[in-house]
Amino acid sequence: MDADLHELLAKVASYYYEEELTQIEIAARLGLSRVKVYRLLKQAKDEQVVQVVIDWPIKRTTRLERELCAVFGIADALVLQAGSADQATGLHQLGQLAARYLEQTLQDGATLTVCLGRSTYETIAAIRPGFRAHIQVAPAMGSMPFATHELDSGALARRLAQKLGGEVLDLSAPAVADSPADAEVLRNQRDIRRALDVARNADVALLGVGNLNPDQSGFVKGGFLTPEELAALVADGAVGDMGGHIFTIDGRLYNKQYDDRIIGVTLDDFKDITTTIVVATGQDKTEAILGALRTGAVSVLVTDDRTASSILAVNKTLALENANDK
Repeated sequence: MDADLHELLAKVASYYYEEELTQIEIAARLGLSRVKVYRLLKQAKDEQVVQVVIDWPIKRTTRLERELCAVFGIADALVLQAGSADQATGLHQLGQLAARYLEQTLQDGATLTVCLGRSTYETIAAIRPGFRAHIQVAPAMGSMPFATHELDSGALARRLAQKLGGEVLDLSAPAVADSPADAEVLRNQRDIRRALDVARNADVALLGVGNLNPDQSGFVKGGFLTPEELAALVADGAVGDMGGHIFTIDGRLYNKQYDDRIIGVTLDDFKDITTTIVVATGQDKTEAILGALRTGAVSVLVTDDRTASSILAVNKTLALENANDK
């Protein structure tokens, strides 16, 4: 950012947030229009010159945390006691819970890989402005051409590195190639290979879980699959995706030929990362999160009590059905 612009944004933000001047008062002091001040304040937020973190009250349900760890053999679980049925509020609180855990986990010199999604976005947004960890950040997969560009893996990696004072590696590749052969060519490009090597050898991974809903799916928004193709995958047993990798409810990779088109860290790579944190919520994602847990790639789950209870109930039902079939 241009130094003069940076200083102007900081000055306007300081007047507004620290000195508590109104936009009209700031406009008069700087000889600007009120509309210009409004735009500068918005830009100051967008450029993270000013960072606003709301301190939501966080309560956890330790009984469900212990049960999730025992049933799925994961290292840790953080279960938010959801006090509000409002989805946006719950996601903000979940992001704050995950952010505090991430702050405790990250050490100077560590490497983190991050994947696209709303839950990972909320986690990064909730990291406290004063927290610093001089880390290396790499996207866990290539780019999805979303309308909401700020949710993309590369954008999240850059935002996290900027926020923590770390270094970011770019992964200049699409999330999904046209064919396995094209994907192999891209993976062997020097800069792409370097970014993927850093990502797969990361100390910490931060991921979300998708439930393959055609109305929300990045595969559909990115033009990689049609709604009809995605619906056919679901009808054939696919339940969710993590890092672009589609899996079934028993945690098996759904389709290797499709999976070979992904430019990113594999599920097996995630298994080898010391701390793979998955942040996911919503009872509509119950089967997707259950399938993710069964892949063996998740070491820490951050969710809410309603979703946790639903996951445990469905897992118990399926276990009983399998026992009866035998």
